[in-house]
Amino acid sequence: MKNIAQEMANYLLEISAVQFNFKQPFRWSSGWLSPIYCDCRLTLSYPIIRNFITDSFVEIIKNQYPHTQAIAGVATAGIPQAALVAQKLDLPLLYVRAKAKEHGKENLIEGKIIDNQKIIVIEDIISTGGSSLNAVKALQDANMEVLSTLAILSYGFETAHQQFKEQHINLDTLSDYTYLIKEYAKKEDLSEEIMASLYEWRKKPNEWKGI
Repeated sequence: MKNIAQEMANYLLEISAVQFNFKQPFRWSSGWLSPIYCDCRLTLSYPIIRNFITDSFVEIIKNQYPHTQAIAGVATAGIPQAALVAQKLDLPLLYVRAKAKEHGKENLIEGKIIDNQKIIVIEDIISTGGSSLNAVKALQDANMEVLSTLAILSYGFETAHQQFKEQHINLDTLSDYTYLIKEYAKKEDLSEEIMASLYEWRKKPNEWKGI
């Protein structure tokens, strides 16, 4: 997995799916300031990278969760990744909305729901973990068994990973923030101040104010 994590980080940097800005940080919807912005949806436009992600997810599922019976994507960014994996494994596909539809059947989960079906949830990025865990809960409330959540990248926030542990949900990611920083540092001449600040942001993202 180390090679996969390193290669995934390099792919994201190569296509500028990951961008760093230390002087004018990005502002998240939560209000947090961040030195990094990542858009994993860009990987869909690059067949080599797209296939790398799909194949890596498939290998994790085959090796660690061979009893998987269905794949579920988290709306919206997790849906195309989930579709690619489901197609490769010839498994049913579902997806979980951020909130239930306000018309028609008012579905929160789209796709065939089967009691006790063993399912893998696919997300693009794990930040606070909120959207992924909400999707997991929706599937569990529908009497489905979630084996794991798979994601392309995790920012590595301790609070997020702790929530997965507390809810007894496995979390498997192809790469993480530490690998991104290490690979980025190989390409750029980063000062000790910047490196320290990057690691400080991951520890206390809600308090970080930039450099």
